[in-house]
Amino acid sequence: MIRALSLCLTVALSLFFAASGAVADSLTDEKVRAFISTLEEAETLEDDFNQLNEEQPGSGNPSDMPDFSSIFSDSVNKMRGHEAYDRMEDIVEDNGFDSMEEWGATGDRVFQAWMAIEMESQHPQMAREMASAMDEINNNPNLSEAQKEQMRSMMSGATAAMENARQAPEADKQAVRPHLQSLRSVTGSGSK
Repeated sequence: MIRALSLCLTVALSLFFAASGAVADSLTDEKVRAFISTLEEAETLEDDFNQLNEEQPGSGNPSDMPDFSSIFSDSVNKMRGHEAYDRMEDIVEDNGFDSMEEWGATGDRVFQAWMAIEMESQHPQMAREMASAMDEINNNPNLSEAQKEQMRSMMSGATAAMENARQAPEADKQAVRPHLQSLRSVTGSGSK
């Protein structure tokens, strides 16, 4: 997922919510497949996305955590006005989406459901690792208070993202579950 998100979306990984209008609609197998297909096809736009990332103010700042609840929708907004937008819009429409906004909202929901599924199997371990990392930050004498605060802020963003992922509708998780391997593959996030 990291590669496709960074290429296609802040385009970032550069897990989670639906846009308000999309929540009422069911996330279907067909929509999940179409979304994955757009990510595969978007890899052909890698140069465009790299250029867009370089043009974005503050891009590449590791302390800027993306809002995972709307990562795809936000990326659509960041692409507006860039030539990559029109190319991506063609890919999105060729895969059955009515608009970039619909695609972004669908992506947000797929991502939220995917992260919820991943967390279900890893939650106790994740919680321990997050607590351990926070202890290391707080007790590290080699970090200034400003560095600690920056790292705490990043950790709090990750914690909030985990909490938000847990809110994924069960129907969305059921629609995404059969496509986990495809999502991992297209995003380069490894296999499980």
